[in-house]
Order: sequence, then structure tokens, then C-alpha cells
Amino acid sequence: MAIWQRQARRFAGVTLTEMLLVVSVTSILLGLGIPSFGNMLRSTRLSSVTNELLVEFNLARSEAIRRGQRVVLCKAVHALKCSASGGWEQGWLMFEDANNNAWLDEGETVVRFRPALPPGWQITGNASVSRYVSYHPLGGTYLTGGGFQAGTLTICLLSPSNTPSRQIVINSTGRPRTQVQPGSHVCG
Repeated sequence: MAIWQRQARRFAGVTLTEMLLVVSVTSILLGLGIPSFGNMLRSTRLSSVTNELLVEFNLARSEAIRRGQRVVLCKAVHALKCSASGGWEQGWLMFEDANNNAWLDEGETVVRFRPALPPGWQITGNASVSRYVSYHPLGGTYLTGGGFQAGTLTICLLSPSNTPSRQIVINSTGRPRTQVQPGSHVCG
């Protein structure tokens, strides 16, 4: 074996050009992948909050059936009172509504309370579900005036991205379901 072959084997490695090429390709791939990863994270967070609220509606329905008593889920800042203003992102409160007025009164049992979501969320309901959803003992939803209650809550993650919003649709029998907001919905 020649001397130059032994030295070449001893000094094997990468050149500066090869290293710059690998760093450049890696940077390009990361640049393409990071925005997609961010969109995926936002979509996952949106699904998580939507599913959390969906579970609360299903629980309120099952509690009304189990207790044989009207159960209300209302937007609330704290565990002692429903809120008349603001959105559902400020938190929500589930309670037995003995007098069917959709307000937590003295002597009514609080079932659960969920404090406010972190900043950057918006949850709005259309007119019939903007403040509360009231389940009667057979599992249906009714307004305090006696009419059936159906409606849609829209859940948005306020961000500069175009992450589609989610909705919880409550039908006339009180069953909630989720869907991706049809069309392009801009929150804020």
C-alpha cells in the first residue's frame, strides 16, 4: 500500500462544502416543515377544546337523566353565578336548575365548574345557546319559556393562521355533535 493511501485513510472526513450542503438542505426541509407543524398543533388544540366542551354537554344531558332534574350548562366567570355577557371561553358552570330559570340560585346544586380558557380563544353561541343550554330529565333541551332549544356554538383559536373553526351543534333532541365550520369563518 502506498504512503498516500495510508494518509488518506487516516485523514478521512467531510469537506466544508459537504457540510454547508447538508446544513442548507436541512434548513430548507425545516423551513417547509415547521409551518405545517404549527398548523397541526393549532388544529389539535382546537379539537381538544371542542371535545372538552362536547363532553360537558353530554355530561349535562346524562346528569339530567340520572338525577331526574333539569340540569343547565351556562357560561360563567366563577362557580357561583352564570354570566349574562361575554363568551363561553370565560368558563362554564353546570348545575341543577330546580326552578327552571337557567340561573344558579341559592340551594341549587353545582355539578361542575370549568374556569376560563387561556387567552386567545373565542366561543360564541347563536341566539338560543348564547348564554345557556338547559337539559330536562328526558335528555332534551328546552328554553326556560318552554320552547325546544337547538343551536350552534362556534369555537375559534384566535391566531394569524387560517385554522378552520369548529362547531358544536345541539339538535332539537338535545344531542350535541361536532363539525368543522363550513366555508371560511374568520374569528375575532
